[in-house]
Amino acid sequence: MAEKKAYPLRISATVLNAMQRWSEDELRSLNAQIEYVLREALRKAGRLAPDERDGRRQSQKK
Repeated sequence: MAEKKAYPLRISATVLNAMQRWSEDELRSLNAQIEYVLREALRKAGRLAPDERDGRRQSQKK
């Protein structure tokens, strides 16, 4: 699994509230929903490496 890193995010109350409602509709945590939305945007823009598109990095063999 890919390493998770903490990152402080400044976000407007309006956007945060909308994301919270969306995450509840999708039965995800707010953090998971934000990561999902970012990952989908990156995937659509062609910004993710092929091994990162499913949310997991393939482990490197030694």
